[in-house]
Amino acid sequence: MIPPTATYRLQLQPGFPFQAAADAVPYIASLGVSHLHLSPVLEAVPGSQHGYDVVDHTRVREELGGESGLRELARTAREHGLGLVVDIVPNHMAMSPRHNPVLWEVLRDGPASRHAGWFDIDWEARGGQVLLPVLGGPLGQEAGHLRTDGDVLRYHDHAFPLREGTAGLPLPELLDAQWYRPVWWRLARTELNYRRFFSISELIGVRVEDPEVFEATHAKILELLREGVFDGLRVDHPDGLADPDGYLRRLHEATGGRWTVVEKILSDGEPLPASWPVAGTTGYDALRHVDGLFTDPAGFGELLGRYRRFAAPQTDRGGDWDATVRRAAYKVLTHELAAEVDRLTRVADRLCATSPEPALRDRAPWALRTALQELLVRLKVYRPYDSVDASAVVTEEAAAEARLAFAVPEEAGAVDVVRDLVLGRYGDGAEHVEFRTRFAQTASALRAKSVEDTAFYRYVPLLSATEVGGNPGDPAVSPERFHAYCARVQRDWPSTGTVVSTHDTKRSADVRAALRVLTECPQRWADVLAEVTRAGEAVPDAQLAWAAWQTVFGLGPAEEERVRGALLKHVREAGLYTSWTEQEPPYEEAVARFVTAGPCGVPGERMAALRASLEAHIRANVLGTALVHLTMPGVPDLYQGTEHEYRALVDPDNRRPVRFTADGSDGSGKAVVTRAALRLRARRPDVFGATASYEPLSAEGPAAAHCLAFTRSGEVLAAVTRLSLRLAEAGGWRDTLLPLPPGRWADVLETGREFGGHAHLAELLGRSPVALLERLPE
Repeated sequence: MIPPTATYRLQLQPGFPFQAAADAVPYIASLGVSHLHLSPVLEAVPGSQHGYDVVDHTRVREELGGESGLRELARTAREHGLGLVVDIVPNHMAMSPRHNPVLWEVLRDGPASRHAGWFDIDWEARGGQVLLPVLGGPLGQEAGHLRTDGDVLRYHDHAFPLREGTAGLPLPELLDAQWYRPVWWRLARTELNYRRFFSISELIGVRVEDPEVFEATHAKILELLREGVFDGLRVDHPDGLADPDGYLRRLHEATGGRWTVVEKILSDGEPLPASWPVAGTTGYDALRHVDGLFTDPAGFGELLGRYRRFAAPQTDRGGDWDATVRRAAYKVLTHELAAEVDRLTRVADRLCATSPEPALRDRAPWALRTALQELLVRLKVYRPYDSVDASAVVTEEAAAEARLAFAVPEEAGAVDVVRDLVLGRYGDGAEHVEFRTRFAQTASALRAKSVEDTAFYRYVPLLSATEVGGNPGDPAVSPERFHAYCARVQRDWPSTGTVVSTHDTKRSADVRAALRVLTECPQRWADVLAEVTRAGEAVPDAQLAWAAWQTVFGLGPAEEERVRGALLKHVREAGLYTSWTEQEPPYEEAVARFVTAGPCGVPGERMAALRASLEAHIRANVLGTALVHLTMPGVPDLYQGTEHEYRALVDPDNRRPVRFTADGSDGSGKAVVTRAALRLRARRPDVFGATASYEPLSAEGPAAAHCLAFTRSGEVLAAVTRLSLRLAEAGGWRDTLLPLPPGRWADVLETGREFGGHAHLAELLGRSPVALLERLPE
């Protein structure tokens, strides 16, 4: 395995195909990265802007230029010294029969199809028909839109195969005769009998744990690896798989050990399973630690208190993070994931009814369901794994709390039954394994939906902390904790991925960098918020107002359409007054009016003035985040355009086209820092690679806590300013020193400057909030 030195993520789509990527190669190569990182390249639903809705694993996507276009991109990249890493999607495919030939065959032929084992379908449920939630209303009102066309059933732009010999039947009989049933889309919550990606009914789960399915769905990618088109892989969403451990072992063997990272979201303090044969994660754990460095813990506490007072009625039990997550989890389990809980309950009920173990008998389905829900909402991580002691995930503490949901102690015994089944204490029969698998898959979907897609939009004292893998309840990270994290990464996962902006981050790193300054001035924020709230349009609700004003503070001047789109997504995800499935037009119209008259109106100028007054400190965070990311242990991944100052909100805002140009005079100096660090990594891979070392450095003096510094292999030194506003208020660096390792050190960012011995931080970090030094040869 030869890991990259750094990767650059490109979002391929019909408007940015392989040829456009090839055109950008000379510029990207000049930055100093070693590999392009491509979003999914296999055939997807026509027009897809992301490529995760795969429809055919055997073909490279024609809308991007097909396999010939991909191979030409690879050749161009090689000519400029770049390799390719690609994102793959093993967990799911698009639930689009007319575009997905394998799914078309399965829906036509049913369980007898040669591909029936591809998809995670419960054929025993719903009368043996796959429920397809595509109708705009109940069948009675939509029947007139269903029509046969030869051996095809059509509904608007949907098409479904007809079972052989059924085309001439009257509609009711025709529907009863199929291996599927089109139903009202609202039934997806409770009636679906196929596994989805989270709660997205348009994506159907793939049984990649089956060796034949693995081979069929990976053949093209493995071929491109063997032939040198690709050098490494990014694996999307391993938590959705039935057996992540087994899948990753099979993938490792099939690729010959190529560099592979997994999009595993680690909760705060959770380790990556040590047995996984991968280089590490895609880097959200690094993001949490880097962001936390530039967050003031005391200021966050004050900000939280002000948030609770400002938005008290909407803060979900007074703005308590754990309570917010738990309430969101209950809502998700009883709404979006009700079908998954129902299926899991049925498996548990069968196990109890047929078990020879007396402890499992006489368990009512409702009690098992309640026990399942109570345990699931108390998980602190995404899922348990075969390679990790499940008792560390489904803890006795969680079980004790879950028992409180039952009025009768004997009924509370259902909690112990469910927990013991999860822990594998009643055997390893097929249904026991199925139960553990379903529990784990449901847990990961619940965590993603309740935390990332609900709680992050309900708990908003500091928007920069509501990021994938983050801990919004305690977002600050001390230098000591950061150093300890980096030491573990260098020791255990030295080639792991690291990120600060991705296609999935809710705000780009530079927007979050600005927001973190608010933890250094909560009083100034509160004063300005009071001013603009009095002056603006009537506020739909205080929670939304707080989030809206933080959004425009972090983003800076922007088009109203971008802000409005992000905030409408915000209120729908939060689900407090409107949602994606139960939209409330009057409320959403009030949100739009508020955005126009407030954050994007005249009062917004006051918030822009606050941002302008803090620009030097925002710049310190922007540059500090960039330099730490590019010099810490691991393989940094840059999202397209982020070599310059890059301000973006949640998708689709962060998937807008970018200009690939060296003209990056954004005023922050970020392009200079990025190029210098990347080129240094490329020139000195020994200093940053798997055999390198990481050594913390400690400043001495009154402002020592405001300097974060470390060396890599004793040859490169990075130093950044943290909490620069607090530093300025305290009188600056004064006589604070940074003891340098022996030798003379040259400034990589500004030629002609050298340092040695004890560097005065007022000189080292006086002209720029960051410094990157390289030891001079003796």
